[in-house]
Amino acid sequence: MKKNIIILAAAAALLAISCTNLDVDVKSLYTEYPTTDVALEAKMADVYYCFRGALGRRYGESSSLSSDEQTAISFDGDYYDGGTYAHSALHNYSPDDPSVGWYGELAAGITKANQAILDLGGYDSPASSYARAMRAFYLFLLMDNYGDVPIIDGPVEEGQVIDRKPRAQVAEWLEQELLAVIPDLSEDVSPATYGKPTKWMAETLLAKLYLNWAVYTASDVTAYEATASNAKLNDLVALCDDIIASGLFSLAGGEQAGDGGTPLNPYRAKFYPNNGPQIKDFIYAMPYDALTQQGFQYARPRVWRQGRNDGNDGPGYFGTDIGASCGGNFSLTPEAAARFDAAAAEGDLRAEQVIRGKIYMYDPVTYEKTSTPYLYKGEEIVLTNTITLLADDENLNTGKNVTGWSQGYKSVKYFVIQDDYKNGRNQSNDLPIFRYADVLLMKAEAIVRGATATNGDSAASLVNQVRAYAKAPAKSSVDLAVIENERCLEFFDENWRRNDMIRFGHFENEYGFHKKGFPTANFDKTRRILPIPTGVLNENTNWKQNPGY
Repeated sequence: MKKNIIILAAAAALLAISCTNLDVDVKSLYTEYPTTDVALEAKMADVYYCFRGALGRRYGESSSLSSDEQTAISFDGDYYDGGTYAHSALHNYSPDDPSVGWYGELAAGITKANQAILDLGGYDSPASSYARAMRAFYLFLLMDNYGDVPIIDGPVEEGQVIDRKPRAQVAEWLEQELLAVIPDLSEDVSPATYGKPTKWMAETLLAKLYLNWAVYTASDVTAYEATASNAKLNDLVALCDDIIASGLFSLAGGEQAGDGGTPLNPYRAKFYPNNGPQIKDFIYAMPYDALTQQGFQYARPRVWRQGRNDGNDGPGYFGTDIGASCGGNFSLTPEAAARFDAAAAEGDLRAEQVIRGKIYMYDPVTYEKTSTPYLYKGEEIVLTNTITLLADDENLNTGKNVTGWSQGYKSVKYFVIQDDYKNGRNQSNDLPIFRYADVLLMKAEAIVRGATATNGDSAASLVNQVRAYAKAPAKSSVDLAVIENERCLEFFDENWRRNDMIRFGHFENEYGFHKKGFPTANFDKTRRILPIPTGVLNENTNWKQNPGY
């Protein structure tokens, strides 16, 4: 969210909310805690935003590249980077790969939240509910990605031995923690609460927990099967119904073109550099600004390798010379490309979040796609929907030339502007985490899986709300395959595809270069969770590495 000033949340409003105790003895280190807007905001800012950097780059690398959304490529050594991207694409992760090495940032978030809980008066203080909600969010991400993790609900004493807890136990603790804090969180949806935990953020987080409940509570990470029953489906529907009934969110809601006018593609406009609290689809998002809230760096690997400019000191395809070089080392898998080709054939607006075939120029003022082809050194550039390697090896090398750079479609979901990108390749596009569209599709999936339909909704009616907004034709019937495809299109490049693929039982499928017989491609079910980074193991010598690594 750029160039918008986030209004400070009123501490008085937070402190007026009641709190539910857990059976944990937490005592404040202080006799008084912050009661002013400024003091409370300063105390909580580091809790709210400590994962901003990893979320804006490395987390997205592991989430998207390990799925069938995007794959890594390199160019005669350029952007191989020790194999960190290729390892994710092949499920051949190393504990030392930067792309999977953000465990420490999440653990730090939990530590900061625990300290804030104490500083704000402990569990008896209403203000602590916001730190507890953030702690639950960070613990959810740890559990989802790394499996068995510690439950740390207070400061760690020097020399204290920390043990990991079984994933099922973590899931159950998260459920009880979220149920405890949800009644105490603000229902306000405004610039003051944007990017911060609210009742709706916590309810969506709990719904996400319930959606994959069978995954998280399986006896072992490899034991989950897509046919497993889920005892939490009706609870999930109840949460979705509460969010829907609030009337605070919508699929549309205030999107703007780059010049503030009405966009031709309102779906794309949700992710423009000027997005923010006006986007009513965003239940919870991470705010970024290229100068003051840095860390969002999606563009560099997703922009065509020479897309900075036209090779002759003219503008790149974003309508300007964006001011710094691009990597171009992430391309859509052929499987994802086929989905977007099919969507385009239906007139689905979501197809335009990727560049397909011939690259066209964009208007740098409105951010709209034009009919003018992009030229690099005087030649049109055409991206292929399949990817050809120079050799079948882990380098995933396509060659250091126009042909090599043009292998695979490219994501253009998060539009790039020069004023942002020239500042350390940072962007000001806010990153959505929970969206109203996800609430509708989670409810639809729960109904298909056996939950009781409520409020006159059917799986088809819910899916068709999302499709109607995207100008896609309605579905007469909906099954799990339809819902999975819908999620692929709707949440592309938003870090949910890996999570979805595991639930649907497709994570071990063949896609991209994750193919049977491809050197170092791994199909072991242990790859459903990441390896514990070496540095974390060195700090916790009583831990063992995750199975399979």
